[in-house]
Amino acid sequence: MAILSVSPTRMELSRLKTELQLARRGYKLLKDKQDELLRQFIGSIRTARRLRETCDRRYRELDARTLVASARFTTAEIQADWLSARNRLDLLMKPGNYMGVSAPEWSLASPNWRDKEYLSLSPELARTRLEMLNLLPDFLRLAQTEKRCVILSAELEKTRRRVNALEYLTIPQLEETIRFIKSRLDDAERDRVTRLLKLQDFESAAATEAAGTNDSLSPAAGTQEPSG
Repeated sequence: MAILSVSPTRMELSRLKTELQLARRGYKLLKDKQDELLRQFIGSIRTARRLRETCDRRYRELDARTLVASARFTTAEIQADWLSARNRLDLLMKPGNYMGVSAPEWSLASPNWRDKEYLSLSPELARTRLEMLNLLPDFLRLAQTEKRCVILSAELEKTRRRVNALEYLTIPQLEETIRFIKSRLDDAERDRVTRLLKLQDFESAAATEAAGTNDSLSPAAGTQEPSG
C-alpha cells in the first residue's frame, strides 16, 4: 500500500490520526446505511414482484372479458364507446425519503369514476371499463415501487463504492502512513539520544583528560627551586 506524500512530523502525525478517526467513523455510518438500503431494496423488490404479478393477472382477465364483450361490435363503435365518458385523473406527487434518498410517491386524488354508471354498448363493456379504471391505482403503486427500486439500486451502488474505498484504500493508506511517520520519528529520537550520549561521553572524556593534565603539572611546579 502506497503511503501519502507528507512530511514525517508530529503535526502531520496528529492530523493523520484525526483523519483516520473520521474515516473509521464515516465507514461505520456508511456501512450501516448500506445495510439499511439493502434491506429496503430487497423489500421493494419483493413488493414490486407481488404487485406486478397481481396487476398482470387482473389485466389479462379484464382484457379477455373485454374481448368477449366487444366481439359483436366494430372497432369504431368500441372506440366511440370508450371515448364517450372522459374521466379526469388528478395525480399527486410528493417526495419520499429513504435513508436520505429522495424517491417520488404518487397517488390519485379522489378518483371520480368509482361507483359511477356510464352509458355503453353493453353492460359488460361498462363493467370492464370501470374495473380497468379501478386497476389504475395498483398500476400506479407498481410504477412507484419500481421507480423506488431503481433509485435505491443506484444509491446502494454509490454507497458500496464509498464503503469499499474507505475500507480498502483510505483507511489502510492512512494507517500505513501513520506507521511510516512513527517509524521516522522513532529513528529521529534514537539518533538524538545517540548524539546526546556521544556528546556526554565526549564531555566526560575531555573533563577527565583536563583533570589528568592538572594533576601531572602540580608536582612539577612544587619541586622547582627558585633561582638566585
